[in-house]
Amino acid sequence: MSSLPFLPGNSFTDPTKTKFHLCHSLNYKNGYSVPAAYPTVGIGGEPLKVNQLSEAELDSLANQKPTLTYGQAQPQPPEDFIPAHKAFDKKVLMFKAYYKQTVHESPNEHYRIRPVNIYYYLEDDSISVVEPVVENSGMPQGKLIKRQRLPKDDQGSHWHWKDLNMSMNVTFYGKVFHIVDCDKFTQDYLESEGIELNGPSSMPADPYNHHRVESAKLQMFKTPSDFDKLKQFLTMDRKVLRFYCVWDDRDQMFGEMRPFVLHYYLVDDTVEVREVRTPNSGRDPFPVLIGRHKLPKNRDNVESSFPAVVMELSEHEIKDWFTPADLDIGKTVYVYGRRFLLYDCDDFTRAYYAHRLGRGMGSVDVNQPHPELPKMEIPLYNGFGSMEDSMQNCLSLIPQPPKKDYIKMMENDHKILRFEATMDSVHPEDNNRRFIISYRLSDDMISIYEPPVRNSGIIGGKFLEATRITKPDCDPENPEFYTPADFAIGNIIVVFKHRFQITDADEYVLRYMEAHADTFPPQSQALQSFRARHGRQTEDVVKNTPVQIQRTGGDLSDLVQEVRFQLQKDNYMNHSSLREAFLWYDKDRSGKIDKSEVRNLCRRCNLPVDDDLLDALIAECDHNKDGQIDYFEFIKFLNWS
Repeated sequence: MSSLPFLPGNSFTDPTKTKFHLCHSLNYKNGYSVPAAYPTVGIGGEPLKVNQLSEAELDSLANQKPTLTYGQAQPQPPEDFIPAHKAFDKKVLMFKAYYKQTVHESPNEHYRIRPVNIYYYLEDDSISVVEPVVENSGMPQGKLIKRQRLPKDDQGSHWHWKDLNMSMNVTFYGKVFHIVDCDKFTQDYLESEGIELNGPSSMPADPYNHHRVESAKLQMFKTPSDFDKLKQFLTMDRKVLRFYCVWDDRDQMFGEMRPFVLHYYLVDDTVEVREVRTPNSGRDPFPVLIGRHKLPKNRDNVESSFPAVVMELSEHEIKDWFTPADLDIGKTVYVYGRRFLLYDCDDFTRAYYAHRLGRGMGSVDVNQPHPELPKMEIPLYNGFGSMEDSMQNCLSLIPQPPKKDYIKMMENDHKILRFEATMDSVHPEDNNRRFIISYRLSDDMISIYEPPVRNSGIIGGKFLEATRITKPDCDPENPEFYTPADFAIGNIIVVFKHRFQITDADEYVLRYMEAHADTFPPQSQALQSFRARHGRQTEDVVKNTPVQIQRTGGDLSDLVQEVRFQLQKDNYMNHSSLREAFLWYDKDRSGKIDKSEVRNLCRRCNLPVDDDLLDALIAECDHNKDGQIDYFEFIKFLNWS
């Protein structure tokens, strides 16, 4: 069989051969490997026809040099020189890498992952960078860096294959590439050159490509719910949940608890917050704090690329909105950074929550004790100026003039009570000084005048300007001022530590007191002293009526002479004011007025005479008996003595 040619169909198996293993050449002894005896059989159990050498023969062969036996060996011819461009022709190292490209002004991406292949040509140490072309990418792709030797640093060195490894960054012309993997040839070549390779890393996913892949997938749509917005409008229209809430802002400067009303419109799930205006709150009326719109739970939970300057939030940006289930009594709701505590609701809201959600709604007490308002403390009167003017400086920042009683001023215009007084002093030279005290009824001011006396050594004239005088030893905060009732005959009046004793008064004072019997009762000291001084009986008089005097027949002429003499003595007539009043009635500037107008003129000038006596005085001035009174004749008659 062995002589048969080894052709297909002529191969036969030897049934006597059953073992085809190769004999081992090592044995183990005590855990150590030792050389075994030389094998005597080969594969299949066939004996090996070789000469087995003994140990002595092996030693002799080891100690005998071949050159002594066989002679000098022929030198082997050197190998032929193979240039690098031929030895490394078409041998290229390929690395997989990527770089990040920043994307500006794009709502879908901030950066882009650009995968590239780095090819290193061993024949001339040149490098090229190529980006795989992606169909319909919209970006220029292909060869990024042409094949060339790339500079490594500023010292003139270039990138070499020894500088390249996986999971490292390389910089080509300022662009950073991260190497993630290499092919099988590159890995075997670097390992054969004794370079230890790093472990490979994964290529990061491109967010834009991921978005394109997701958008290219088959779209899955959810079946819309059976809830109809039109049905919601028809069933929930004009149904509003009303919650009473407070905004607690007391942790801020000048903060307070302000009441508000939160309305939840069930027709479109919108919310509005209205302010509850309280009287004397010091705030302008601004009823709507937050307008009606859908209220998000977290306004800031949106993408940073959302153009919030030009667009409003919608359901595409915010998915979580306030619902009736999120509102409850005693719960704090955050609305755009404001904390609203819901403390009560109306009856419809309670019924809605009990029927729809099965939730009972109570109430929370948020009333707080009202703080005591600070009281304005008025400082003590310092004595400068009048008390009314000083009080205005305390009541307002810009002092206003004190209000005057204009009705009293109009009713008592030109009404002055005159009293005669002497100074009560410890100095003897001041006891005989005579003064005229004038009390103005229009504003309750007192002025003091001292008639000049020749050769007295004292300059007379105005002793005190018109001012209000307080009583001695009175409370400065609640001062008591002198009134006409205090000016009785014999009373002492203290004016700025000067004591004056009332000695007399004119007839007009008594008439004024009798006319105002409600202010001065008949048993008052002032009225009794004046009546006793002038010999008048106590009787009741009616206000604003002339005094009725009992007369006898033929005494009218005597009374006229007495009135003329008394007017001349007291210098009663004020010619300047009388002249102005006469000209006011003399419309045609003829110098004459009617008798009825003269009567009104005398009443206007407060002439203290009766009507019949006044008619007698006017008749004395009517020399022509035509009812026209000449002004100069009237003045001449009054000043006649």
